[in-house]
Amino acid sequence: MLTKLSTSHNQTMIPKNFFGNSQFSSDFPNSLPPVAKPSPEFYAIFSQKEILDLIRILELTKEIPLKYSYKGRGAKIWNNFYQKYIIPKWFQKTNVEIDLLQKNFEYINGSYQNYSQVNIVDVGAGNSYPVKNIIAQLNKLGRINKYIALDISQELLNLSKANISKWFPVLQFDSCTIDIENSSIPPEILLHSTNENIANIFLHLGVTIGNHQNRSKVLQNLRNTMDKKDLLVFTNEIGSNSNWNGQVRGGCKYHVDGIYTWIKDNIGIRSEDCELVRKYDSQTDSITASIKFNQSYTLSFTQLGIDQNLEFAQNEEIVIWRHHKYEIPEMIQELEKAGLQLVHHSRNQYSSHIMAICQVNNS
Repeated sequence: MLTKLSTSHNQTMIPKNFFGNSQFSSDFPNSLPPVAKPSPEFYAIFSQKEILDLIRILELTKEIPLKYSYKGRGAKIWNNFYQKYIIPKWFQKTNVEIDLLQKNFEYINGSYQNYSQVNIVDVGAGNSYPVKNIIAQLNKLGRINKYIALDISQELLNLSKANISKWFPVLQFDSCTIDIENSSIPPEILLHSTNENIANIFLHLGVTIGNHQNRSKVLQNLRNTMDKKDLLVFTNEIGSNSNWNGQVRGGCKYHVDGIYTWIKDNIGIRSEDCELVRKYDSQTDSITASIKFNQSYTLSFTQLGIDQNLEFAQNEEIVIWRHHKYEIPEMIQELEKAGLQLVHHSRNQYSSHIMAICQVNNS
């Protein structure tokens, strides 16, 4: 069981060694559990508030939320995964997100609400590649006002800006770092009242809704930001999570591999002391990937005014990646609970993914 250790624990008796970029301390064999200390990179990437939030979640749920793995070098890991495995190539000519965006273009371009122009508000923008074709079409029709990129990772926002500026040099680009799971979008970013003929189209792509630890909170935060004329568009996989056959593919394979290495290096956990475990978690009805400890372990956070240790027993796990597929009735129920109404949805040709289009429920 994960417990908080007393901050008075005497660490001066523990000889110090280094592993990779992280400081790793260990006592004599069969004595105190190994102590892992985060690297300088870890403390450079995360603010004190984020680290305290991470510690709180580790204590409560034994999880490092996936959103934190997009910061720092994690942004490059994600972008490399996307470039290698998701962007269409000669042997893989389609992209689920791009195809579904094209299929639903009449909703996205403002025709559904009868507005002359739209702002594309990309929540979790990443490298902005999925919206490239849609923006090109909107731009050609003179229907796009501006593109707003939102992400928890400043590194990914920098990448988004570089790509958008290269593809559309004269398009107005705005951005803001935001954790959509913990806060709504600041209203000053959107300026709803400036033009009644402009609607905001909120995009939450990359099947990201299924990765959140608290999907309901994300949907509520998005709804709190939306005006009656706005639309929310998101994608996710559909189907039964419990029918997972154990086959790892896509993000569960290639993105997880990178995250696993990144977290070990930055937290200071030795490779020989842990293993990567992927499984179906019935408690959250999700497919998860976790770091499993092969022996008792202590994580020690001792910078930025923080002095806190967390202890893990042998065979305990830290979840580092999760994905929840939706059954349609469940998705509708979660939307209604958040004050949203499903106005349209469509599936890809294999019925493995869905694009949902929602508006504020005023009833």
